[in-house]
Amino acid sequence: MKRTLKCAAVDLGASGGKVMLGSFDGTKVALQEIYRFPNGPLQVENSIYWDAPRLFEEVKKGLGMAGRTAKPDSIGLDAWGNDFCLLGRDGSLLENPHSYRDPRTDGVMQKAFEVMSRGEIYRRTGVQFMQHNTLFQLYSMVLAGSPLLKSAATYLMIADLFNYWLCGAKCCEFTNATTTQFFDPYKQEWCLSVLEAFGIPVDIMPPVVMPATRLGTLKSLLRNELGLPAVPVIAVGTHDTASAVSVVPYSRGVPSGAPAEISSSSGGAAFLSSGTWSLLGVEVKEPLISQSGLEHNFTCYGGVGGAWLVWKNIQALWVLQECLRSWEGSGLPGGLEEMISMAEKAPPFGSFIDVDDRLFLTPGDFPARIAEYCRRSGRCILESLALKYRYTFEKLQEVMGRKLSRIHIIGGGSRNTLLNRFTAGATGVLVVAGPAEATALGNCMAQLMALGEVKSPSEGKEIVRRSFETVSYLPGDAAGWDEAFGRFLKLPDLPLSLR
Repeated sequence: MKRTLKCAAVDLGASGGKVMLGSFDGTKVALQEIYRFPNGPLQVENSIYWDAPRLFEEVKKGLGMAGRTAKPDSIGLDAWGNDFCLLGRDGSLLENPHSYRDPRTDGVMQKAFEVMSRGEIYRRTGVQFMQHNTLFQLYSMVLAGSPLLKSAATYLMIADLFNYWLCGAKCCEFTNATTTQFFDPYKQEWCLSVLEAFGIPVDIMPPVVMPATRLGTLKSLLRNELGLPAVPVIAVGTHDTASAVSVVPYSRGVPSGAPAEISSSSGGAAFLSSGTWSLLGVEVKEPLISQSGLEHNFTCYGGVGGAWLVWKNIQALWVLQECLRSWEGSGLPGGLEEMISMAEKAPPFGSFIDVDDRLFLTPGDFPARIAEYCRRSGRCILESLALKYRYTFEKLQEVMGRKLSRIHIIGGGSRNTLLNRFTAGATGVLVVAGPAEATALGNCMAQLMALGEVKSPSEGKEIVRRSFETVSYLPGDAAGWDEAFGRFLKLPDLPLSLR
């Protein structure tokens, strides 16, 4: 009988982290949540930071708990993209990493275009333009004459920093490296011409490794502290969305009773990774960098196993999370479930917001920002988000040059049944929701690939398909959504926010 393998999957997000234990018996994979902990940026005067040492203590705590549950055969860690840290020549962390919501990048993107045009940057890197991109974060340091850049010996992304602390390897994993806007997707190496143009030190950039690479073994100091064996630390798809998308069960069939136009559709499928941010896009086999992608501000990031991911970022459930936080801070009763219940009962299509407006970029009193009706009901947020999905879905099809027949929603947002229904209604296509823990599953699959137990991402997708159920949502009456979409397109600042 084949031994069940155990994979410790650490998933760090901008609002929280968790340690999961994956179990693979050779046929199916199961997940057990071991430890969950909060995360959030810290504001010090005008700067916003991540508390990296505290987060590492939480990671260690979770790994120790996993070891007491069942000794893992490997460890993998993923995190969010864009943010980074700098190490000194002795390997020490020079400064806590800044959050992508730090205002230091205000106006930097426009200054960058004076050095290299928007079109030229896109042609060389394929990355969409957002003010928090790594390129603009680093360029803000160049413009400020930051002494840290002169002192730095090594650049690492957030996940790379934790892998370094776990096993001592100084390298950047491929999927996260592609998010920086200074990585060449064709040569699959750092884009030196972009780095040099913006005065960013080239010599601090470490080697790039591919997903499913063994980085080393857990440090002896940590083994003694946590009671763990000398297990391999594996570079998974360290960009959390890359891990999540690597296990999307696209082969899920159309539910019985579906209308003929859905049952007979031969179009491809899109993914929607739904959480604090939503990422709506498709998987392709080669980098797709086009004029249409530039015009609609789509990105092309690296995926697991040779895949490339064409998508657009949408500032999604962050808006809802900030509203809930404000309501809780004001002593108002109720949480997410009560808000969803109230939203279901509220009249449809009252008002809309653009969730990507600059107004919602930084933390604050969101209910006050989006008006009195959002104090009483979250329907406005969810409907606005579904309409933004429709807009982005239509532009995605333009970029791809073909129709898409369904959307697979993964991540924590896939549990939001009301938003899933709204998404099916707004886009007019079949929506398949689940699995919710796609990132941790993708993390585990990459570990199993490194261990030689899974041959490819396609095999990993099949394992996930037979291990977890999904829920399908059929589009309903389109008339109401079509009228609402027409009104949504007339939002005053929408064209600016979508550029």
